[in-house]
Amino acid sequence: MLWATAGLVALGFLVALEIAARHYGGVPGPITNQAREVLFPPKPGPLYGGLALMMVVLTWRQRFIAAGFAVGVDAVFVLVRWAVDADVPEGQFFGNGALWAMLGCAVFAITRRTGEERVLLLKGVGLGLLLVAGRKTGDTWLLITAKTRPTVLDPYVAMADHALGNPSWLAGRLLEASGPVSPVLDLVYAQLAVAAVAVALYQLRNVATERRFPRHHLVRTFLLIGLVGPAFYMIFPVVGPIFAYGPGTSGTGGVQWAVADLWPHTPPPITVPHPVPYDGITPRNCMPSLHTAWATTIFIHSRKGPRLLRYAGTFWLTATLGATLGFGYHYGVDLLAGVVFALTIEAALRTYDHGWHRSGVQLVAYGTAVFGALLVSYRYLPMEMAAHPWVYGPLVMLSTASVIYGYVRTTGSWEPKTPPVLRPEPQPEMV
Repeated sequence: MLWATAGLVALGFLVALEIAARHYGGVPGPITNQAREVLFPPKPGPLYGGLALMMVVLTWRQRFIAAGFAVGVDAVFVLVRWAVDADVPEGQFFGNGALWAMLGCAVFAITRRTGEERVLLLKGVGLGLLLVAGRKTGDTWLLITAKTRPTVLDPYVAMADHALGNPSWLAGRLLEASGPVSPVLDLVYAQLAVAAVAVALYQLRNVATERRFPRHHLVRTFLLIGLVGPAFYMIFPVVGPIFAYGPGTSGTGGVQWAVADLWPHTPPPITVPHPVPYDGITPRNCMPSLHTAWATTIFIHSRKGPRLLRYAGTFWLTATLGATLGFGYHYGVDLLAGVVFALTIEAALRTYDHGWHRSGVQLVAYGTAVFGALLVSYRYLPMEMAAHPWVYGPLVMLSTASVIYGYVRTTGSWEPKTPPVLRPEPQPEMV
């Protein structure tokens, strides 16, 4: 019933986004875009990532069959497109095979499997397709924010960021002077989903043998953050310092829409903030920083993995924070809001798994209160925060740290205690 309800809710949400995309942007929504990829050139990364997630429910023999089928279908598509000299976007020569393999597994589950085996296989297919749909949903959300929010609140966030010492401006200058570090951070920022799939595959590695999914895993948190987070983009539309205070990037933003061309060398002066108009293309996707939220969940879920996975999770979080600030995509206060948001979502899911334990409910309520207080303070107290950075800066940092401490303490108490290994008492020997 839980999976059926979740499926109906997801379908209704996708239908709503499809209608909104056509209404506000006059473009196809996530359902149409997903259906087109059965035949038209797709982006291969999300599709093959979804196929990899789906294969956690398959045996090794079935995995080789599914992978071979996907590669074979892609080979046919590539040859046909080459033969007819089709116009294919760069980097989208293949990927249809992965979608065909997932759909084929769904048909196989319905027609050739029954009972729990059918349910498990359909859960795997649903997991893979949800990853792909999440990307389509995110693109539609970003379009809606740009079309429905003609003004942005960047001046408010820039003033609030004075309390933290304008970290985006500092990181931007450091990254500008770093040289070879920039391409690495750019790769990390763009390939966040790759790290998520790697951690998820480790967590779900035993599904095929145990014939069940673990109670909690990264994909649940990842998808819920993507589902709930964009709602705050509508409430608090912000484009980011490189757009509001800099030259923008190729295809979006620009000096003509910026409040001033200051980023990253000159921090914005302390002035009374007000909403400013911006173009209808650039997404208002800064508050909170969902990149930071996702990287935080990757870090959390990598903690129980082997040493290499733990190191990778730490690196990905650190590099993501450096990229979001150094490339001018986010302000410092966005990142703190993203951390609190991620921990609150993660705590809510784990509390649900533990039967709404009292300590978990209190943590979720506290995280929600802190997250709301941060957004309210950024919107209505930015001048006070800029005028008294030595008061509000530590206060914002401590409030975020308190949520981190509460999460670690509460969830740590739920972990099963490993009994100590008793050393055998020495026995008397015969002389």
